[in-house]
Amino acid sequence: MINRTLGEFGPDPVRMKHAVQTYSRSVGAGCSIMDEHGEYLVEDHPGKRCELCRMMQDRGKKCASAHLYGTYQAERFGGRYIFFCPIGLVHWVSPILCEGGVRGALLAGPVLMMEPDELLIEEIAVNGGFDKNEISRIEKLVQDLPVISPERVNDLAELLYMVSLYITGANDPSKHRIESMEQQSRISEYVHYIKSIEQECASARTYPVEKERELLSLISLGDKAGSQKVLNEILGHVFFTSGGNFDVIKARILELIVLLSRAALEGGADVEQIFGLNFKYLSQINEFTTVDELTYWLSGIMTRFTDCVFDLKDVKHIDVIYKAIDYIKRNYMKKIMLEDVANHVQLSPSYFCSVFRQEMKCNFNAYLNRIRIEMSKKLLMDNDIPLADVANLVGYEDQSYFTRVFRSRVGISPGKYRERKGQIILKK
Repeated sequence: MINRTLGEFGPDPVRMKHAVQTYSRSVGAGCSIMDEHGEYLVEDHPGKRCELCRMMQDRGKKCASAHLYGTYQAERFGGRYIFFCPIGLVHWVSPILCEGGVRGALLAGPVLMMEPDELLIEEIAVNGGFDKNEISRIEKLVQDLPVISPERVNDLAELLYMVSLYITGANDPSKHRIESMEQQSRISEYVHYIKSIEQECASARTYPVEKERELLSLISLGDKAGSQKVLNEILGHVFFTSGGNFDVIKARILELIVLLSRAALEGGADVEQIFGLNFKYLSQINEFTTVDELTYWLSGIMTRFTDCVFDLKDVKHIDVIYKAIDYIKRNYMKKIMLEDVANHVQLSPSYFCSVFRQEMKCNFNAYLNRIRIEMSKKLLMDNDIPLADVANLVGYEDQSYFTRVFRSRVGISPGKYRERKGQIILKK
């Protein structure tokens, strides 16, 4: 489904449609392309695998924001990123890079990485805000989703990254050369302007701090054109006063990168995302050997930081929470600690603990016990499994502790639950 004119996007429309359809039908998962604003340009979903998304309340806001957040994380982590959508389905994404920055993303999914069960369906219903009378429909749709192992999802994410490079044609170098030449021309014009007023204005060589403040303001407003104009003027001043010394120019550009990142943060961009991009960019600067390369690269950074200025509060921790939940579900039968899960989602234990409590409305241990007890209920229906083994199979080393936790959550002991075949009689 094409939502608007693809020619306005950048890459070849025919190439985009061909890539999406080929990938989707080859791997058996949905695939789409969206622009940097979250608008879907091309979609190819086998069967009805995106119907759960259509059923969600405020679908456009929730899904698009989560997908965009995944895109920015993909840029940060080398061009590919696996994440969970607002209702807990697995997606993977690669950014589409052209014109010096991210213009959109190639998105694949949704899929599951484990066989669906009652607990998973219940969580999808809760996270999506679905009514109880929709459970049977949700269950059918979830059963239709492909189940793909985490290892294969990693491989498919790598393949999607290769497809994203195919879509952009690995970025036409001639186009970049033209853009770079145009930028150098504008910078040169400003250098000539400074020279023309140098004799009349004693402060012509003074660094234009007011230009930095103007640039900060324009980036925080998301004004790309205005930001580029002011950046060119700052660069012109740097070139004029550096005497052509490449090391001096490089040092000033490092300062400008920090300035650009601060402007994006003041505009409301995600802190972790900006710091991650900052580290990436600062580690790249020594790869350049000419002023032209440096200035064109800096313009791309400015465009990227300006793109980051939009609200991601609703999805800031979605990928962290669902990665944590997925890890717990796959490892609940083992001895796992909060520190293990925090390390898996790449957060400090204290910060992860705070985020988990805030988003899940319970602490880590309470959620882990909930998962283990729900899983134990299924095992208790099999009389061939001793009670002591049930405790071990769901991660409890101490059977008496398992019994206490089970009783506190269910209201009766595991033995009574087995006797009653899962029927719980509520006292009047």
